Amino acid sequence: MTVFSTPRSRTAAAVAAAAGLAISLSACSPAAAPAVPAASTASTGLPDAHVHGLSVNPATGRLLLATHDGLYDVTTSPVAKVGPTNDLMGYTAAGSPEILYASGHPGPGSADPDPLGLITSSDGGKTWLPLSRQGESDFHALAATGSGLVAFDGALRISPDGKSWKSVGVDFQPAALAGHAGSDTVLATAQDGLRRSTDGGATWAKVPASPVIQFAAFASKRTAAGVAPDGTVYRSDDAGLTWTAKGKPTGPVQAVAATQSTDSQITVWVATGHGLEVSTDGGLTFGPYAPGSGPAATTGAPTVKQ
Repeated sequence: MTVFSTPRSRTAAAVAAAAGLAISLSACSPAAAPAVPAASTASTGLPDAHVHGLSVNPATGRLLLATHDGLYDVTTSPVAKVGPTNDLMGYTAAGSPEILYASGHPGPGSADPDPLGLITSSDGGKTWLPLSRQGESDFHALAATGSGLVAFDGALRISPDGKSWKSVGVDFQPAALAGHAGSDTVLATAQDGLRRSTDGGATWAKVPASPVIQFAAFASKRTAAGVAPDGTVYRSDDAGLTWTAKGKPTGPVQAVAATQSTDSQITVWVATGHGLEVSTDGGLTFGPYAPGSGPAATTGAPTVKQ
């Protein structure tokens, strides 16, 4: 069983040692996070060394990074901060490219409750409104589906509207969740194997013979990209049931996003310890994406994994 650990460690996932691989969960509280040296961001070109999620606006090609210090638009030059300074631990884009959901901790001097619970933005991250569980939940894993939201804050929860929640009893702790706004299929990465739900997170089954996946993102209702602990990118064309190994980015992955264009081109973005990288051939090869180099080329649906 693979051990999931983090650069900014989260509380208590069960530690196991079989595969001998350390891979990252998203981190925990602001108090536990060391200051990020300037060299860390300068060497990667990223606005923050801790990237928790990615999203791509299919209409504009705008690529957003959810980080320890808030949301950034990396398609502009210079890179632009979007909205308030919150530690966005969980982050996902819904079917409408301007609708975002997030969770985490308020920034310094904020009067918002800690943790933030579920917050939402309808203007691409410029402003945020509280939806539910303020002062209660820090959702480190968050996904939008056709029927609502799936989130994990120590318990797995599902919601049709982001306001009322139902707990779901499961035998795993998801490191990351991936969904698509046009489908009720959800993927959950876990230490002992990938889980899959076809009813918006209400019931789950382990995916037999799946590779261990650390991060996942849907490019369409049927096509998904997954990243293994060693950085190998996998692709599934049957909504997560089977996977084929593709290529590998140059650095350790922190977050992934994927889209499918109208001509079926699969594009995969990863935030790594070396910076942003992009593949336009479905994950076979990766090259650097320089922040500020303009819109990401896509006409697919927005997907994200923190």
